[in-house]
This record gives sequence, structure tokens and C-alpha cells, in this order.
Amino acid sequence: MTQDQNEPVSGARRLLSRRTVLTTIGAASVGAVAASVMGTMDAEAATANINPSAQRQTIKGFGGMTHAIWAGDLTAAQRDTTFGTGDGHLGFSILRIPVNENQSDWSRDLATAQRAVALGATVFASPWNPPASMTETFTHGSQTNAKRLKYSSYGAYAQHLNDFNTYLRNNGVPLYAISVQNEPDYASTWTWWTATEIVNFLKNNAGSINTKVIAPESFQYIKSMSDPILNDATALANVDIIGAHLYGTPYSSFAYPLFQQKGAGKELWMTEVYYPNSTDSADAWPGALDVGEHMHHAMVDAEFQAYVWWYIRRSYGPLREDGQISKRGAIMAQFSRFVRPGYVRIDATANPATNVFVSAYRSGNTVVIVAVNKNTSSVSQQFTLANTTASGSVSNWVTDANRNVAQQSALNMSNGSLTVTLPARSVVTYVASLSGGPSRSPSITSISPSVSPSTSPSTSPSTSPSTSPSTSPSTSPSANGTGPRVTYTMNSWGNGFTANINIANTGTSTINGWTLVFTLPSGQTITSGWNATFSPSSGQVSAKNVSYNGTIAPGTSTDIGFQATHTGNTAEPTSFTLNGIPCTVA
Repeated sequence: MTQDQNEPVSGARRLLSRRTVLTTIGAASVGAVAASVMGTMDAEAATANINPSAQRQTIKGFGGMTHAIWAGDLTAAQRDTTFGTGDGHLGFSILRIPVNENQSDWSRDLATAQRAVALGATVFASPWNPPASMTETFTHGSQTNAKRLKYSSYGAYAQHLNDFNTYLRNNGVPLYAISVQNEPDYASTWTWWTATEIVNFLKNNAGSINTKVIAPESFQYIKSMSDPILNDATALANVDIIGAHLYGTPYSSFAYPLFQQKGAGKELWMTEVYYPNSTDSADAWPGALDVGEHMHHAMVDAEFQAYVWWYIRRSYGPLREDGQISKRGAIMAQFSRFVRPGYVRIDATANPATNVFVSAYRSGNTVVIVAVNKNTSSVSQQFTLANTTASGSVSNWVTDANRNVAQQSALNMSNGSLTVTLPARSVVTYVASLSGGPSRSPSITSISPSVSPSTSPSTSPSTSPSTSPSTSPSTSPSANGTGPRVTYTMNSWGNGFTANINIANTGTSTINGWTLVFTLPSGQTITSGWNATFSPSSGQVSAKNVSYNGTIAPGTSTDIGFQATHTGNTAEPTSFTLNGIPCTVA
């Protein structure tokens, strides 16, 4: 995306003409959509079958970008609105920031990045230009002053990216990943790269970068930019995330068979888009529903693990210019507040009726269903969960013309079946439990504020979670059966890592309230966590349940996790206890 520091609030921009045309390719015209949606009579859709055992991609999160130089930084209140997870928040779990070419500008986005991390978000960065001393001009088509990185500066550029990573880490922001280049194939006002140049940089220089590497961030998910990476074993070994933008990309081009074939162990992210355009107000209705359908296809057809918007605060963005959540933002929050990092997309009937789009996600025993209804009438929709007879209440939230992520009265699931009415022109999120009983909204919590992080960020850690852990456990986890089982999955890079911990009740009695205790190896320090409260941040750590996951029924499990820094030691904890009972480590 181009800089738009001169952009008026209305959203007009220098590249608007081309980009606006491109962004409409992926959707039908307004007239065509209006002609295709159902009329005023309620309709009944085919059953949407959901298979919690058929797992697809692991979700890293949803988010957006700040660029303080071009668009101004978020205020403190806007940061909390963006990355908080409760009512009235977007629930974003990813922040994208720029790698400014001048080191003197690196602090411009620091405060927002620090607060995002304190609230549990992942931060990654993309450069538009290398330092001027590393570039040269050349002729690119009709452009006689095109810019590219000097071949002799590849090593220096890799060090430039490393220096940015080090700067953030030293200021309390563990950078999850850094991109080689933003939109190298749409670079009339920044730096051009060919696919061959990106492959050469990955092969010869990216291995020295001390965090995860993203490439190529093609502006339109042009596969000829990323195919060469997947087809070169050395380049592929030095990239961690295949990143793409979706400006004008038709839904028919969302799938990426070559990535499914050769991308094992790599992540697939959508790292920038606004949709359907930047000219309409983000509150325009029902146009905002297009965002919900776009997100659906990005998750289901493209199988992206991350979905990242362009500017967070903009007239066409998830936050309006006044910092309030827009209709587009509310649609995004129907995903981002409930489908949290570590959730796994599961198979679901994607299109049970015309203009109805369904996706489903799972974490432990929690299943989240997001249903988009673009019809002008309500739709009766049945959901069936395979291989479960669970019954219980189902929490649900709706965004439509008059409501924004508004919680509705709980519904009832019986023997794995739930029948609902999808309101006309709406997005509804349902949260159910495979173990039966009441469901809860997924949430994310930071480490105890009494514990200082290993570095000294200029902003203080977030406050205590709004919900307290449940009372002391009433049932020993090993009562009338074997003890609990823990599966610890670590994903490390440079000087940081994330850890997902699955706690399984292998006994025959329900666990009501739990504390998991383990010892982090030397040099490892927790910076944020989810689905539990972690204290202290290093050494012997206690992870306590939060309000919605304190009960673990026999034969079921729950997932918690955290993000941390390390000083070179990436060993895993060797033992765990749950409520004082030694756990089996899978």
C-alpha cells in the first residue's frame, strides 16, 4: 500500500483509481448482489455439518496496521479498543508496523507496539524502502526513476532488518516476523523486487535474520511472485511465512495448491487488505457485510492463518477517525474476538444456502461458528456437530444494521444439534462446548502486572484481567483414574517463542478449578499469555484457569499458551503438576 499522508478523511488517495477498481474484482457488483439475494420471506438452509475432528489451519489471528508517520499513531484509548477482547473492543491479536528506512523514525510506532504486546498481540513489520544509501535507480517499464536494492547491499540490508528487530526487542517488543519487502510487484513509489531477486536474497542473506522472515507480500497474491520461493529448497528453508495481499484478487484465485504441496512447516498469512474499497464509509450498510464474506473466503478457500487490515484507524477502517468501532470493524470483531490465536479451523459446510457462509474453529472443547447471512431475509439454519452428543447452552453475538457484536440470549444445543435463525443481513458468532454445559467467550489475559518483563518498555503492562480465576479446586485431577496429561508445543524464532499447552483430563472425575505449575528454563521470560493467568513471568510459573475454562470434564482438554523471550536457550519445561499432581508429558 502506498503512503497517504496527504489523504483526506474521505479516503481519496493517489493510487485510489487503480486500487479501487482492483478491489471490486473479488465481488459481484452491487446490482448483481441485490438481484441475487432472497426476498422478504424466511428461507431454510441445508444443514451445516461441522466436523471438530477434521482440522485445517491453525489461526494466528486477525489485526491491522499502524503507520504513525503516514496516518498518525493510535491514542492510548484506541490501542485498548483495538487489542482488548471484551465488549466494545475489536479483539485484534496482530499488529503490523513499518520498518522505516531511517532509524530515527523507529520509535514512531513503538508505543502502540508495546501496548499491543502487553495485551497479548503478535507484532510483525514490513519495509517499504531500504536506507537510501542501499538503493539505486533503474528503468522499470515506462518508469525511468524506479528504485531497487543494490545487489552489493543485500548483506547490509539484512543487517538493517536485524537492527530493527534488536531495537524492538530491547524496547519490550518481541517481533514475531519481518518482511523482505512490502508489495515488491506494485512499487512505483517504493522499492521494486523481482521474484528472482527475492529468491536470491532469501537464499544468500535471509538466514542471518534473527526472527521469522515473510515474503513476498505480492499486492494481488500473484503466484508467480511466491511460486519460485516454494520451488527453491534453499530459499524456502530461509522463509517462515508466505505473505500476500488481496487487492483485487478474485475468490477463484484464493486457493494455493502449490503451498499445500510444498509449504509444510511454513505459515500462510494475508498481511494487508482493505475491502471492498476505501471510498465508502466503514459504516455503510449493508456494504460492510462484504468484509464478512471476504474474511470467510480468506479463511476457508485460501486457508490463511492471519487476516490483517490496512490502517486500523481510517474512514474506511475498523476504527473510524474518531476512534469508535465502525460497522466494518464490528464485522471483523465477529471473528477476531472469538477465534483466538491457537484455534484451529475445522471442516464445516461452507455455503449451506445462497448468500450464507459458514466457517468453524476449535480450541480444546470450545467450538466457534461464524455465519454470514447476506440475504435480505432471515434464514433458518441447523448446525450439527459430528461425533458428539453434547448438549448445553450456546452463547452468541450478532452484528446487523442496528447491532454491533451484541450478545443475545443463550441458545440450546441438544445432542450436538443447534437450530438458529440467522437475521437478515447479519454476521452471527456462536460459541459452543463439546463437553456440554454453558459456553464462554474466548478471552486473552496478560501476565500478572506485579511481574516486570525482562526488558523495560516505556509503557506499563496491562492491568489485571477483568475476570478472576475460579475458586480453589474441588476435585483432584487424578481422583478415580489416572493423572492429567500435558502436551507442550513450542514455536521459536530468533530471541522469542510461543508455547501452546494442552491440558487433558485423563481421569474419571471432573476437574473444577486448576493451577498448572512448571519451571521455565533459564533465560526464558513470559511477555503475554492467553486462556490463563501466568505468574511470575520466569522461573517456576503458575498458570491459573480463568472464568470460562476452569472445568475440565473427563476425557476432555483445554488449551492455554503464552509468548516469551529467550536468550538462546530454547529448551522446554521437563515436568508439570496440575493442582499438585504430577502430569504425564506427551
